Amino acid sequence: MIHGGRGGSDGAGGAGRVPTRLLLTLSLGTLLNPLNSSMIAVALVSLQRDFGIGIATTTWLASGFYVVAAVCQPLMGRLADQFGARRLFIGGLVVMGTASALAPLAPDFGWLLVVRLVQAAATSTAYPSALILVRAAAGSSGAGAGPPARALAVLSVAASGSAALGPVLGGLLIAVAGWEAVFLVNVPVTLLGIVLATRVLRGVPVERGRGIGLRDVDLPGIALFSGLLVALIFAVLSLAGEPRWWLVPVVAALGVLLVLRERAVAEPFLDVRGLVANRALRTVLVQQGGINLIFYCIFFGMPIWLENVRGFDPAMVGLLVLPTTVLSIIVTPITARAIRRHGPTGPRLLGLGLMVVAASALQLLGDATPVVLLLGIAVLLGVPNGVNNISLQTALYSAAPAGRMGASAGLFQTFRYIGAIAATSVLGVVLEQNLSTEGLHDVGLLMTGVAVVLFVLGLLAVRRR
Repeated sequence: MIHGGRGGSDGAGGAGRVPTRLLLTLSLGTLLNPLNSSMIAVALVSLQRDFGIGIATTTWLASGFYVVAAVCQPLMGRLADQFGARRLFIGGLVVMGTASALAPLAPDFGWLLVVRLVQAAATSTAYPSALILVRAAAGSSGAGAGPPARALAVLSVAASGSAALGPVLGGLLIAVAGWEAVFLVNVPVTLLGIVLATRVLRGVPVERGRGIGLRDVDLPGIALFSGLLVALIFAVLSLAGEPRWWLVPVVAALGVLLVLRERAVAEPFLDVRGLVANRALRTVLVQQGGINLIFYCIFFGMPIWLENVRGFDPAMVGLLVLPTTVLSIIVTPITARAIRRHGPTGPRLLGLGLMVVAASALQLLGDATPVVLLLGIAVLLGVPNGVNNISLQTALYSAAPAGRMGASAGLFQTFRYIGAIAATSVLGVVLEQNLSTEGLHDVGLLMTGVAVVLFVLGLLAVRRR
């Protein structure tokens, strides 16, 4: 246990106490990835002007971050499993702070892009390491242990809140100090995080890593997984424009090689045998990808429709979609309390059912829908997002096998990025051809279909248990 921290009993089914100061320390690390993934959006125009480049080039600061983070999350999680979560968590903060401090000194756009990619890799250490440390602090040593719902709720709120506030904070920083401030704001956050982590994490009774060495790392497995994920992501992204069908056989070949490699080694990077045997973890990962596909279709699609079809100005659009984020944050601790009292199954099914209702509600939107109804639908869309975020995290916590909490958490985050990238491709394909209310309805039908499939998967999982 960590001494000196206060926190109530935090879990269900016997999970132990997770001190508040540990949660605050871990939150400082976990918020950096979503914050920097969204904050950059408002800086693209300024960067385009200062570096004299096109908008398509500047968008690589966003898409490159997503790709590297999607690849690095399970990699950093596996390294945290093998070499220790404390050193990975603190090391990620050190690298993130250093890269952010150097960003304003970048002589050209290429160097700034390298900084962004380093940021993506560095911040990928936080979430997998945080779940390992939470499990250690709670005294949970294996799959099936009761999830510390309060701790997971804090991490969920930190991530979702920072992602939602990123554009707002970024806009204020740019207005005051230019695009450089979007990078420099990370420096004091990481410094504070390093100071707290070196003091607080020392008391977490986490199992020590086995020592750093290349012989302990499945480098061929990492290379195959990275290549597979990059090829898959670019194949999905291409659907919004000119599809790169030649990537399909590349993805298939890399997938086969990855499975063969990981089944043949004693300590694989991606535990293929474990995933095949662990139906609960597979279900969680699939639901994570599908839920984020739905959420990001809303997160990106609604503003596009409100501004281009309904004619609202950007400030009004921000106010109309704000309830989705606010309700998501409000619902998270309420759901965590329900999980502590009644277990995760009921809230998880409720969240999936509400997502079916919320996705179906997009069919009510029209060219003359009153603002009050628009706000009501925004509220309805936010509720299942909050319920599902914490419900899936608790399911992941229970399903992840001992010794692979970090790798499982990394895959969990990777599926979030895959869902987000798939959503942008869906919007690109549908709204590029039909930017209208009918086009939004088509997106809503796809979202509803995915939500129904996820709900059925949830029901089947309950029946199997």
